[in-house]
Amino acid sequence: MIDIKSEKKSQYQHILTDDALSFLEKICSTFENTRQEILKNREKMQNEISAGKKLSFPNDKNIRENDWKVTPPPADVSNRNVEITGPVDRKMIINALNSGADVFMADFEDSTSPTWNNIMDGQVNLLDANLRNLEFIDPKSEKTYSLNPDSNTSLFVRPRGLHLDDKNMLMNDVPVSGAFLDFALYTFHNAQLRLNNGIGTYFYIPKLENSLESQLWDDIFTFSEDELSLPRGTIRATVLLETISASFEIEEMLYTLKEHSLGMNAGRWDYIFSAIKKHRDLPDVNFPDRSQITMTVPFMKAYTELLVQSCHKRGAHAIGGMSAFIPNRRDPEITEKAIDQVKKDKEREVMMGFDGSWVAHPDLVQICKDVFKDSLGSKENQIDFVPDEPVVTEDMLQDFNIPGSSITEEGIRTNIRVGILYVQSWLTGQGAAALFNLMEDAATAEISRSQLWQWLKNQAKTDSNKSIDKNFVNELIDDEVNKIKEIQENSEMLSEAVKLFSDLIFDENFEEFLTLPAYNLID
Repeated sequence: MIDIKSEKKSQYQHILTDDALSFLEKICSTFENTRQEILKNREKMQNEISAGKKLSFPNDKNIRENDWKVTPPPADVSNRNVEITGPVDRKMIINALNSGADVFMADFEDSTSPTWNNIMDGQVNLLDANLRNLEFIDPKSEKTYSLNPDSNTSLFVRPRGLHLDDKNMLMNDVPVSGAFLDFALYTFHNAQLRLNNGIGTYFYIPKLENSLESQLWDDIFTFSEDELSLPRGTIRATVLLETISASFEIEEMLYTLKEHSLGMNAGRWDYIFSAIKKHRDLPDVNFPDRSQITMTVPFMKAYTELLVQSCHKRGAHAIGGMSAFIPNRRDPEITEKAIDQVKKDKEREVMMGFDGSWVAHPDLVQICKDVFKDSLGSKENQIDFVPDEPVVTEDMLQDFNIPGSSITEEGIRTNIRVGILYVQSWLTGQGAAALFNLMEDAATAEISRSQLWQWLKNQAKTDSNKSIDKNFVNELIDDEVNKIKEIQENSEMLSEAVKLFSDLIFDENFEEFLTLPAYNLID
């Protein structure tokens, strides 16, 4: 029996129905043990890498050498040249669906702070979006936002990762999986509605680490289709390739999801975080400033090349990642720089063979769309293009050497600023934050804190030969916090954010995700 611990507001009654909760309970009862096994396997893998074990490709010739394809994408999502992402708040959903993008990924994960109200409001908002009954009146400006009747942007939903619980719903006195909750409520209320309109139910699945985890999701999809009397393949999912271990099992993951697959996406920021996290205990692996870990450094280039090769070989979309640059409508110079950076990023991706890419702001949609159209012409995608070269090896995926790179004091300061400000934003209920003309979410904040933790552990030095120790970092924290206080009118949750961030980077033990302890500080 599902027990709801938070307020069941009147506006949530049509979401939290007995039938919907029963469906959630069935998913939890059937798959929770497997989820727990997966979390234990992740811990085991981490211990092996920390002990010096290298990652390697599986030796499954049946998958690697046989000729098979995933089920082709439905016609309504064949063209995915430009995708926009953002949290599940009402105004964001309206603006994204009106943006002209081919896809909007509504995000319960890294760009949403999982307060009870945020999660439940998100479910209400998405149902209204599918009912084409979406309107928002800004309480400050009194401006009305509504969904354009001719909007044909496809709606995808990203549930939370398998590692996250939701303390607001208990089953047998144990918090349910946030991933299961997000998926179950959305599917129960929207899958048949969308099917009646001739479209499937589409997801983005985050933070998978191997094919056993993608198999779990395929089992959930099949189970749900059977429970809800949906035709096989109604539910389709794009896997975010955003952990370094998953890059060794791309074909295996596509194979497990065969009839439910909608390809893969290069989740670059989480991928960088994963590379740092997995190798955090190795003294000979020290990553430089985040700004120096670009998409052209050896291990990032190798992973994206392999993604395109593997997806296209199996008839699946390969979607490029998020450029964090965002325009500023009040500053033409910043906007020009953002447009230039995003354009170059998307040009690189389309030349590599990607079928589309992500942007973080509606003003960048047309920029991305034009780049792909200029290259692809009338073609919706380039899935038929399978690059022969280069052959990506195990060593290439683990080549973390970045010639000419360094750790700078400014890099340390940037990590401190971004980390604290993002945690503060998250604690106040905002999961995505525009900071210093970049769109930051949990993934980029994770890079910041994992780098600081590793530099401290390895007693790394800056390019000026300054030792990175607790005293030095504390000095910089104090200085950066003072600067933050000078520019903030309201410093709500700032002290809590500073304490949490400091505890995480100075702790002897590495916390797998900063959102786990942070979750205890929100409603």
